[in-house]
Amino acid sequence: MARELDPQERLDWLRLARTETVGPVTFYALLRRFGSARAALDALPRLSRPVSAMSRRDAEAELAGLNRLGACLVCWGEPDYPATLAAVEDAPPVLTVLGNPGLLQMAMVAVVGARNASANGRRIARELAAGLGEEGVVVVSGMARGIDAAAHLGSLDSGSVAIVAGGADIVYPEENRGLYDALAERGAIVAEMPLGTEPLARHFPRRNRIISGMARGVVVVEAAAKSGSLITARFALEQGREVFAVPGSPLDPRSRGCNDLLRNGATLTESAADILIQLGPLLRREMPPPRPRERPSQPRLPLSAAAPNLPATPQIPEDAALELLVEKLSPTPVAVDELVRQCHLSAASIATLLLELELAGRIERHPGNLVSLR
Repeated sequence: MARELDPQERLDWLRLARTETVGPVTFYALLRRFGSARAALDALPRLSRPVSAMSRRDAEAELAGLNRLGACLVCWGEPDYPATLAAVEDAPPVLTVLGNPGLLQMAMVAVVGARNASANGRRIARELAAGLGEEGVVVVSGMARGIDAAAHLGSLDSGSVAIVAGGADIVYPEENRGLYDALAERGAIVAEMPLGTEPLARHFPRRNRIISGMARGVVVVEAAAKSGSLITARFALEQGREVFAVPGSPLDPRSRGCNDLLRNGATLTESAADILIQLGPLLRREMPPPRPRERPSQPRLPLSAAAPNLPATPQIPEDAALELLVEKLSPTPVAVDELVRQCHLSAASIATLLLELELAGRIERHPGNLVSLR
């Protein structure tokens, strides 16, 4: 039965979890062998390969830093620890949570994908996340640029949880600072690493196992053949989660990973309904009772708009603007208006850039003011 640790136990858990060479699996093995984190800490110097535990002073300093940040430490087995993640063999013994820890106990689905996502991919991710949120499902993702950011934006009003690869106080990438602030205020930011930890390449697979571990299912919107999103999907399969994939054009390398997932049995996904049909019984057990719909006091932003507190993209040089536009194009036609919204450039600037690409033979125009890469 879940119980909250007392302050001394929490300190002991943090010290043991932060001890060098003590990973999650070793942490739980020590708990089973010695009965408590305190007894395990006392035994460390006597082990055949003695290790030096995190000092009490350093642990107290980390807890003080969490308090200043307005974050909290949630330990495995406590009421706020995500129940789905707790069942994973290598679940983090301690999590830093900035924002609303209550979201971690709700039904969750992960939405992940490419950083260099197309405009269509971002729109689909937003709409999937919003559709899930309307049914009481919290969306979890990794706060990366591209698909992750779009999924968070689509679910800010209904519940969004970001799992970060560094410390909970580190904004990465910097362009997502506005999103970080919005998640800290209205959602939750979760980290396994200590405060002040800059995200390194080796941290991202660790983060990905938490994303899949928290969720009942993982939806991949766009992913190249060897992307981090496919690592998340692999973890999901190992953890017994459902995997969903949005199909894409075979001409777009960003769709290759999703199409491969579909060949190997992932559920083809075009809307939130496809996810809810598959996961319905599991999600309903974790959803709160439905609340009566109230008329909002303020109008909600459309999905295509930036979330509150998110800064507008500053004026950028023409070369950078062209690169930004090309990134959002794909062989699948997209509306020019959608490109204007996502690039945060004027309609005149987009028109000029599209003309330049058209003259270079790089894009094709379609009826309905749609364009695509050739």
